[in-house]
Amino acid sequence: MNLDEAKSLAKGTLESIVAKAVALAPDGWIPGGEPDTLIRSRNGHVGKPTSRIDGPLKVTGQATFAAEFAMDGMVYAALVYSTVAKGRIIAMDTDHAQAAPGVVGVMTHHNAPRLAAPPVFMSNPKAAGGDNLPIFQDATIHWNGQPVAVVLAETQEQADYAATLIRVDYEAEPALTSFEAAKAQGPTPALFMGHPLHEESGDADGALEAAAVKIDAIYTTPRHNHNAIELHGVTAAWLDGVLRLHDASQLVAHEAWSLGKIFDIPEDKVIVTSPFVGGGFGGKCLWQHQVLAAAAAKVVGRPVRLVLSREGVYRVVGGRSLTEQRVQLGADRDGKLKALIHTGVTAQTAANVLPEPFILPTKSAYASETFKLNVQKVELDMVANTFMRAPGEAVGTFALECAMDELAEALGIDPIELRIRNEPEKDPLSGLPFSSRNLTEAWHTGAERFGWAKRNRTPRATRDGEWLVGMGCAAGTYPYYRMPGGAARITLTADGASIDIAAHEMGMGTSTAQTQVAADRLGLSMEAVRFNYGDSTLPGVVLAGGSQQTAAIGAAVGAAHHALVKELLKLAGNHSPLAGLKPDQVACTNAGLCQHDEPERYESYASILTRAGRESVSVEAEGPPPLETMHWSMHSHSAMFCEVRVNTVTGEPRVSRFLGSFDCGRILNPKTASSQFKGGIIMGLGLALMEETQFDERKGRVMNPSLSEYHIPVHLDVPDIEVMWTDIPDPHTPMGARGIGEIGITGVGAAVANAIYNATGKRIRDLPITLDKLL
Repeated sequence: MNLDEAKSLAKGTLESIVAKAVALAPDGWIPGGEPDTLIRSRNGHVGKPTSRIDGPLKVTGQATFAAEFAMDGMVYAALVYSTVAKGRIIAMDTDHAQAAPGVVGVMTHHNAPRLAAPPVFMSNPKAAGGDNLPIFQDATIHWNGQPVAVVLAETQEQADYAATLIRVDYEAEPALTSFEAAKAQGPTPALFMGHPLHEESGDADGALEAAAVKIDAIYTTPRHNHNAIELHGVTAAWLDGVLRLHDASQLVAHEAWSLGKIFDIPEDKVIVTSPFVGGGFGGKCLWQHQVLAAAAAKVVGRPVRLVLSREGVYRVVGGRSLTEQRVQLGADRDGKLKALIHTGVTAQTAANVLPEPFILPTKSAYASETFKLNVQKVELDMVANTFMRAPGEAVGTFALECAMDELAEALGIDPIELRIRNEPEKDPLSGLPFSSRNLTEAWHTGAERFGWAKRNRTPRATRDGEWLVGMGCAAGTYPYYRMPGGAARITLTADGASIDIAAHEMGMGTSTAQTQVAADRLGLSMEAVRFNYGDSTLPGVVLAGGSQQTAAIGAAVGAAHHALVKELLKLAGNHSPLAGLKPDQVACTNAGLCQHDEPERYESYASILTRAGRESVSVEAEGPPPLETMHWSMHSHSAMFCEVRVNTVTGEPRVSRFLGSFDCGRILNPKTASSQFKGGIIMGLGLALMEETQFDERKGRVMNPSLSEYHIPVHLDVPDIEVMWTDIPDPHTPMGARGIGEIGITGVGAAVANAIYNATGKRIRDLPITLDKLL
């Protein structure tokens, strides 16, 4: 166990102690103990399908992305990458590159500024580093693809050309790049967010042995790489002692703090802005390229733009790691689970703290009498793996839900019925009550809409010409998270309000949905609300990840709103119709305040401010600690339905229909939510049928670093996708909503695999399901 893992374990142990006390506390003491007042309102902006505020800016080219900020004197950067997995640089010839046309300079470990190692993510509440490896501080090579030189030139073309002229000699050392070789050396226990990835309840092995019906199967998933449509780009400059970065980031406040630590400057001397991001999915955090751009700008004394090529993203930015999972299920003849065992191994590096936590969905999915869940890890010499949409759940549900389908087949029970028979009344491991769980309703409404009753239970029984047709289903789940640190500022004038928070818009509709929420909280029109985000100088430390940003913003704005009402009542004074009222007795409506149960006691914001002689009032507040996650078991859920067609001649699999039925609490904006759900499903189709990083285990090198060789779904791969949802508010979350960003991908891989089995009679337990596995 390395130092960062030890710190993470200590933090997790303390959290576990606190959680036991929080679980026993009265509901009223816990955030969410009283339902958000917005849940009661059904006539405002929340819940209406609203087009994205940033849409017109993007389609007219007015949205400025990180690599589009022009700065005076700016130079362009190109990287040179190592070609060995482990070793040392023993010689580097940069003379020809230095002499190439337009070249301003070359930065290597010889002339880079002295930098501290990046604070690795989860080692501190504001830490953002993808790994803790020193950057350009010595000649050591840690992975094949590690940057070893930065070329700076007047144009991108000149920089790219000069980079090809650099020659590097290495002294290679033995590297551990084979998963099988690493397993042979012995896996070790894995930690995720400070907690051991190990759970046991009862004698699962004994229960499995005694079970009437058993399933025991191994499922494997490959490495995946991030492929956001916007490449990772950053524009960096030092202006009057301040490091200024325009970045494609999903954690601007974390990044500013971390860069301050790396460059040994105060946090307020780093400003990171990220107004528009072309997709993140866990990959747009802090990697070496931002540090290198800032360091290079220091070396040459000019602003630097550094945009990773598509290959560069594969070399520098981590992705999802591979897994080998074993699922063992034991049930009685009625299908009631007696044993649920989900174990396996994944790979990470010694420099990060993120194993793929594939048992997470299994912890709360089904009401088995006994459990044994365990993730072990091996450490490889490779680029540090990282979060990728639904880390753990995306691949964990593939194994679990395929095994449930196999159990249904063995029992002769409909796969949906088997799942409903094993629905838990409370969290099966923690014993906590569910904050809200309406998965059974999602199953019933989804099955009816999809036409599940028409499914032929006999595999390989439905044919359309040379195509075999089948249907499959799977459950999906993703936890509700709300991370601490969310804070917001509200500034109110007679004309409207602005909301300031260091949050992010990566294409999911954050600014639109949060403007709807703020307008309803304040009793204003959407046109009277401005939502400011994507700037590390704004309040709050908010991560756009873990499907938690909506809750984090909601709690912070809710706290600021309460502070604003309190301040307005003070300003209103004794001559207002509101005199004597307390904050919990008033509501915001029609650009003013009124008494809840006596709405004629009303005064407008403009009137209050005018009488107080104020042009504006501004308040800032932080959301309460996220204790609700320790008091209730909180999750988004889905029921996924898939129809496939498999060609009997070529083996080609095609998804012809897909439906996702979701239970995610209240849906704030049906239009943007539908897009989120469908985007997750499409990403899940890629996971199921085509995505795979080809990793040369002899050299530790990614061999398909381009979209021509790493396949993702394109238009012709995507069928008609239908989405629906329960829209039942969760009474214990801000706005009654739970996260929707990642639930869409979970369960998709299993639904496709199970449909392919129904079509062909072949069980494919190794992703992706390519035609060679079906011939």
